[in-house]
Amino acid sequence: MAETRSPPAAKKVEHVMQMFGDVRVDNYYWLRDDSRCNPDMLSYLREENDYTGSVMSGTKEFENKLFAEIRGRIKEDDISAPLRKGPYYYYKKNLLGKEYVQHCRRLIADNKAEPSVYDTMPTGPDAPPEHIILDENIKAQEFDYYSIGAFKASPDHKLVAYAEDTKGDEIYTVNVIDSESLKPLGQPLKGLTCYLEWAGNDALVYITMDEILRPDKVWLHKLGTEQSSDVCLYHEKDDMFSLDLHASESHKYIFVASESKTTRFVFSLDVSKPQDGLKVLTPRVDGIDSSVSHRGNHFFIQRRSTEFYNSELVACSVDDTSKTTVLIPHRESVKIQEIKLFRDHLAVFEREQGLQKITVHRLPAEGQPLNNLQAGRSVSFVDPVYSIDSTESEFASSVLRFRYSSMKTPPSVYDYDMDSGTSVIKKIDTVLGGFDASNYVTERKWVTAADGTQVPMSIVYNKNLAKLDGSDPCLLYGYGSYEISVDPYFKASRLSLLDRGFIYVIAHIRGGGEMGRQWYENGKLLKKKNTFTDFIACAESLIELKYCSKEKLCVEGRSAGGLLMGAVLNMRPDLFKVVIAGVPFVDVLTTMLDPTIPLTTSEWEEWGDPRKEEFYFYMKSYSPVDNVTAQNYPNVLVTAGLNDPRVMYSEPAKFVAKLREMKTDNNLLLFKCELGAGHFSKSGRFEKLQEDAFTFAFMMKVLDMIPASV
Repeated sequence: MAETRSPPAAKKVEHVMQMFGDVRVDNYYWLRDDSRCNPDMLSYLREENDYTGSVMSGTKEFENKLFAEIRGRIKEDDISAPLRKGPYYYYKKNLLGKEYVQHCRRLIADNKAEPSVYDTMPTGPDAPPEHIILDENIKAQEFDYYSIGAFKASPDHKLVAYAEDTKGDEIYTVNVIDSESLKPLGQPLKGLTCYLEWAGNDALVYITMDEILRPDKVWLHKLGTEQSSDVCLYHEKDDMFSLDLHASESHKYIFVASESKTTRFVFSLDVSKPQDGLKVLTPRVDGIDSSVSHRGNHFFIQRRSTEFYNSELVACSVDDTSKTTVLIPHRESVKIQEIKLFRDHLAVFEREQGLQKITVHRLPAEGQPLNNLQAGRSVSFVDPVYSIDSTESEFASSVLRFRYSSMKTPPSVYDYDMDSGTSVIKKIDTVLGGFDASNYVTERKWVTAADGTQVPMSIVYNKNLAKLDGSDPCLLYGYGSYEISVDPYFKASRLSLLDRGFIYVIAHIRGGGEMGRQWYENGKLLKKKNTFTDFIACAESLIELKYCSKEKLCVEGRSAGGLLMGAVLNMRPDLFKVVIAGVPFVDVLTTMLDPTIPLTTSEWEEWGDPRKEEFYFYMKSYSPVDNVTAQNYPNVLVTAGLNDPRVMYSEPAKFVAKLREMKTDNNLLLFKCELGAGHFSKSGRFEKLQEDAFTFAFMMKVLDMIPASV
């Protein structure tokens, strides 16, 4: 496919880097500008955006049609499943044509009754009135970007604290308002992360970051006082560690954790005595990762170590944290993902053979000894592959709430009665436009990787359109880092591909967490290349199994998945027709050698520290920017966000500039940089869909699937 006008060429300014006798020349190093205001750099980004606009101008009408189609599936005026909290139902509400949500609540007329899976929030003229606490649409009017990172009601429900980001740089301002009058209380707290919890009704605990955006200090703020007089509860000085915090389900404690990629230790703050400060709950031991919950006179600790890599669950007395009792021992084939504690129950979210499950145990009465657990009851699911997310539930109830979806089942919220085993669906996302789940088939296939490992793939297609004879177009998605699991989830915009005959596949490659902790360990550090070779094996297997051909195979990954795209693009450019790299981490070696770049120091346990020779040369052997060569490449679309704090915009910009210089083909190479957004693209719900429409239009343009008359 010939390009219509000549693409921009970034100027070259030689920048020589030397280490271990190895010399690297980066002619595009100048594109990095931490102030983001270098006129030459901005001019180059605008030229790239203009070029992309020009190349895609002929398909604009089709892109608009796709956008209308994707948007047309959304029920624009909708509310989330109301969550019972104390005397109120809390929920979010979307309005017709509006980009953002309203945060609302309604009084529960009879809140003395025990919560039940059959509870429904009354509406209509006789119901208690709806109260809008925060309308993001009004707040967002002043900004190009607007995102709420935390929205927390105080324990007595009289106040609300919320964290807002107005740039996309993930640095938040926290406002406290009266939940009835909506009047602000005191001055906003500035320069925070979105980690925020109430310590009683008159104090907040929050976390701030250092100059490389590492969450390093935890603070106690008393309402009505200046931020400058807040008390620093803990400062983590080790730059491999970052802080986070969460409140216990019982709301009696706040847990502050300091974590690296392999070690996590926890402090507790007694909410009734915040002035006593933090107490060490689990000690700092290299290689031991612990997470804590609380109920009655016990702490429940999920603990992982090299030996117990899939985690065990232990309990200890609140008064003596040194003596622990094993409640669920470590199992080689089952990974404990997380637990949810209730007054009378324990819900354990687990993974086995790449599939999630929930097991519920009844607990002895509070105050009774916790020696062992009664046999658990499993929640059953219908699809062969699916995705479950835990959500907030009421501690004092027997109702577990979770979200379920599959590649053909829209996100559904269930309330599960842990005593009777009854599941009641509280909300299923409405998909308009004639969607019928029975038209789609989901499957799981296993692929043999280069070293013999069995790698799972999740597949979905429209059974009325897919021919399964090798002639279908296919989009293969991958991530494979940080032990993150990309489970088989539903995405309404994807229907625009499936309903045009595409087969959509997720490759659950090593480096992710889908198959347990070892799956992650075998795709990081000096085993990182397993992630790439697993993905290539999945692509080859799809061709072999006649799901598609090379001429119809599109691949996509974002962020660390964008690194995956860059790596496989250099390794096997012959295997793919289209590569989509979203905010890709592609300048691995240079970034990991620079501890002033956000996230670098904490990432050495993920990728390795290239100041050590073995890691330097291993990283250099796959780092996408360092491996661009003079060869034919497929059609490529790269995206970036100028304010992105996770992957600097300069990485994808350099990658594109170097590809333009080196590649020997006439295939499309487009770069789209959002100049007013961060890592997660634009903030509005419809604006985000525009990116899907653009990406789909790019793929279909290359595959020659755009009809002559749109």
